Amino acid sequence: MRIEQIELREVAMRLRFRFETSFGVEQDRRIVLITVRGDGGEGIAECVAGEFPGYAYETRDTAWGVIKDFVAPVVMGRDYATPHQLLHDLRFVRGHNMAVAAVEMALWDLHAKSLGVPLWHLLGGVRTEVPVGVSIGIQPSAEATVEEARTHLAQGYRRVKLKIKPGWDVVPVRAVREAFPDADVTVDANSAYRLVDAPILRQLDAFDLAYVEQPLAHDDLVDHAALQAQLSTSICLDESIHSAEDARKGLQIGAGRVINVKVGRVRGYVAARRLHDVAVAFGAPVWCGGMLESGVGRAHNLHVSTLEGFVLPGDTSSASRYWDEDIVEPLLDAVDGVQRVPEGPGIGVTLKHDLVERLTRRVEVLSASV
Repeated sequence: MRIEQIELREVAMRLRFRFETSFGVEQDRRIVLITVRGDGGEGIAECVAGEFPGYAYETRDTAWGVIKDFVAPVVMGRDYATPHQLLHDLRFVRGHNMAVAAVEMALWDLHAKSLGVPLWHLLGGVRTEVPVGVSIGIQPSAEATVEEARTHLAQGYRRVKLKIKPGWDVVPVRAVREAFPDADVTVDANSAYRLVDAPILRQLDAFDLAYVEQPLAHDDLVDHAALQAQLSTSICLDESIHSAEDARKGLQIGAGRVINVKVGRVRGYVAARRLHDVAVAFGAPVWCGGMLESGVGRAHNLHVSTLEGFVLPGDTSSASRYWDEDIVEPLLDAVDGVQRVPEGPGIGVTLKHDLVERLTRRVEVLSASV
């Protein structure tokens, strides 16, 4: 596969609801789509970097610049038998995993399409149906949180995840647990607490949670290990894990028992599979987290979720929950809490080009020299 062209495109999309976490509020999304063209075909992916450096230091603008100024000049015009070789060429780029991953993931889509097979075949997936949960942002009240949970459990979602932060934790979690004693409930702090907050976090043990996600600092493993020793509830590591080595270290020292795998956060599919294999070796379940993706990123998430270690419900809930109209077809909606992996070659979805054009705010096409 010779990479002949890379297209960067920013599209403006608006969530159907205000989504609040411990690091901020999101509703208007500016999503960067990546198209890699070569050998008469094209592969698409979505850069999951956000509008502001809340979840990670990368943003849509830093990713755009890194792809344009550093990734494209190296990979453009080169022939790749597999996407593994692309990562070798980009080993000089320290960090900026979301930028690198976007190009790598688009190349995987192109590669699978060139072979006429669904992407999950190349990744080594073992299923075509993926159980999914729902992530509920911070609500105005505990009562509103319960109603949100009620709505989504009635729709068949297999897990309810509640966003929490200091001052908004025990009360809403208790309310949801009392209302739904048998539901699979988890919480996500997005790094909002410190180790001195352990007494508060220990109170969550009373609610029979599947896990507490990333309670402490985004770059920490050591304090997570100290906290895990104090909790009966499993800690799920998210922001702290950027590689298979991070996963090994975290599981080895007991920093957590579960890992949230986001393909963009860990630098793409090759790294995600390595991380997955480490977790399986430790007996630690993994699942695929969401980054408020459009249908492009959602489809990619479903394909990685077919790997055997992804045994917990992920965040890839129905596209219609997030968008009045998604930018891909077919529509990726869950039925009774299960998403079917799109059929067809590559990621199995195609862009609605007219809609994408209407939503486009900027586009830049980078081409190889003849």
